[in-house]
Amino acid sequence: MGEEGSHNSYSVAVHGSTLEVPGRVAPADAGAAFVLESKGSWWHAGFHLTTAIVGPTILTLPYAFRGLGWCLGLASLTVVGAVTFYAYTLMSKVLDHCEKQGRRHIRFRELTADLLGSGWIFYLVVFFQSAVNTGITIGCILLSGQCLKTMYSNLSPGGPLRLYHFIIMVTVVLILLSQIPSFHSLRHINLASVILSLAYSGLVTGGCIYAGYSKNAPEKDYSLGSSNVQRTYEAFTSISILASLYGNGILPEIQATLAPPATGKMVKGLTLCYTVAFFSFYSTAVSGYWAFGNIVNSNVLNSLSPDTGPSLVPTWLLALGVICVLLQLFAIGLVYAQVAYEILEKNTADIKQSKFSKRNLVPRLILRTIYMVLCGFMAAMLPFFGDIVAVVGAIGFIPLDFILPMLLYNITIGASKRSAVHWLNIFIMIVFTGVGMMGAFASIRKMVLDAHHFKLFSNDVVN
Repeated sequence: MGEEGSHNSYSVAVHGSTLEVPGRVAPADAGAAFVLESKGSWWHAGFHLTTAIVGPTILTLPYAFRGLGWCLGLASLTVVGAVTFYAYTLMSKVLDHCEKQGRRHIRFRELTADLLGSGWIFYLVVFFQSAVNTGITIGCILLSGQCLKTMYSNLSPGGPLRLYHFIIMVTVVLILLSQIPSFHSLRHINLASVILSLAYSGLVTGGCIYAGYSKNAPEKDYSLGSSNVQRTYEAFTSISILASLYGNGILPEIQATLAPPATGKMVKGLTLCYTVAFFSFYSTAVSGYWAFGNIVNSNVLNSLSPDTGPSLVPTWLLALGVICVLLQLFAIGLVYAQVAYEILEKNTADIKQSKFSKRNLVPRLILRTIYMVLCGFMAAMLPFFGDIVAVVGAIGFIPLDFILPMLLYNITIGASKRSAVHWLNIFIMIVFTGVGMMGAFASIRKMVLDAHHFKLFSNDVVN
């Protein structure tokens, strides 16, 4: 009998109540039954994880290297990757540990409430996760609109359409896609997302190598800031960028999509995700920094096609890269919206009726549409939202992905203070608390410096 056909008995604790059924977890509410349905295999979880982690933000990697240099850049990229893989593995083990004790948690907030209580930490987790997920959805809509505007500007210079027109187009597409009922139903879209991430990272790598050897290639200068203060500030900014690149904040919800028993499956999914991340991250970072050195743009695609002077790569390569980025942004927006959809359906849907019944279908259509319209409106109104997301990411990703997994592991599985793992976890928590504080400071500073560029419903995105 395969893993998904096991006839063991499992239970799930929700708000103090435990439901038990043979063979699989019994959904205690409509959010669990309809959105976080547990039907997936480990490779499906790998697709979800890869979509959540390996996104267009990898185009900032050469810029992160600009503040670190070759040696520290490669070392930091490797260390942050290793720490996040370790943290997510610990989080998965904590979830497995709870499942073996008869409490399978399918939400980050419920896991926190079970192990740390339902006090202020629980509400902080809810706030951080909601802010990060909504912020990323808004950011995806904004960046998608920017991609469409870039293509439109090249095809029709001086045309009448503005950025908010393209944001409306993207929002309409996401409203249609958002009606896909469950997280598990996104598995095919997220497989395409994995392929797209490999595609545009390969295109960017090839483009950077081509540009680096072209006759118009810029002079390669890998020197760092002129003063110790500037170098220190730039280094911490770069490390915070690397930390946010590996963040996701929804690992329990992704593990919830696995068919029970979930034990051991998530590590396989993480291995798939980090294999893709290894090729995408390192190829983009190394080729982009090699080609442009310390003058690389915060988005390496902009360095390949500078505002002044000729494009350094063929137009078709840039166009194909932008299309791949655009399509993957749709998948990322859908993944991070699942937490909001789960909360909405938990409180409005009727678990006693089919998820496709009129009773559940109409509220889903209305509420998900309203959520996407609000995200689209925020993206159009605040085209400088990238600066806000940077602050939210620095404040939100660090506790969710670099602190809580170690803390939860220490108080459950690794409780012995004599254990080396226990003290390693404490060391990581202390280090990344400092990184998070520095990252938040750097992000807030950048937002203040960019404030004079901020204009509601602007036609340009503040980078």
